[in-house]
Amino acid sequence: GVDFSGLGRSLCPERCVTVEYIGRNVRGLIILGPRFYWAVLSRAFIRNRGIMKNRGMKIKHPKLRGEWAEMRFMTRAAEHGLCVSKPWGEMARYDFAVEHAGRFVRVQVKSTMFKDRGGYSCTVRGSRGPYEGDPFDFVAAYLIPEDIWYIIPAEKFRGQGSIALYPKLEGSKYDRYKEAWPPLRGATEECRIPHLEGCAEEFQEVFADTGVR
Repeated sequence: GVDFSGLGRSLCPERCVTVEYIGRNVRGLIILGPRFYWAVLSRAFIRNRGIMKNRGMKIKHPKLRGEWAEMRFMTRAAEHGLCVSKPWGEMARYDFAVEHAGRFVRVQVKSTMFKDRGGYSCTVRGSRGPYEGDPFDFVAAYLIPEDIWYIIPAEKFRGQGSIALYPKLEGSKYDRYKEAWPPLRGATEECRIPHLEGCAEEFQEVFADTGVR
């Protein structure tokens, strides 16, 4: 009956692990203390890339899977302090308007499970071909099997029908956009590096305190 919903926010301001993971995995470990919850959960998260990662793969209908991915985007964006709005109707050329500190950007959500040559191929076009004009500012591409998001500026793939994403290949074409949420808050792309370094320091501190390796 203990509510651990705030544990993630109190231990890690950068919210490297979402509340939903914590709420379902801390039960039964209360005698070990909150720092140990975090270490155990962090190791599992690193190894498995999150408990929820494969549930979307069980959704066979592409439309339903796309709607599920959109809900995942709303959750992850909220964890990064972003306000997400869905345009009314189906005529808008983007999926979400994302606001932070009065600044809005338009985001189109895409998802993929299709593996290709050691990476993933993600479609970034509409039903009639590559997007034309200026329909949105960013695409949020979700690799379902990896539970990884790429936040890519629209100008980086304009005119293309698909993009290749290699989450395990450092220095790949879109590697700098992996989990690059700061630009949606109006920050420059360079802000992504200290943001991730802060998360790494949090993990190292936790593991050092608990003796977990």
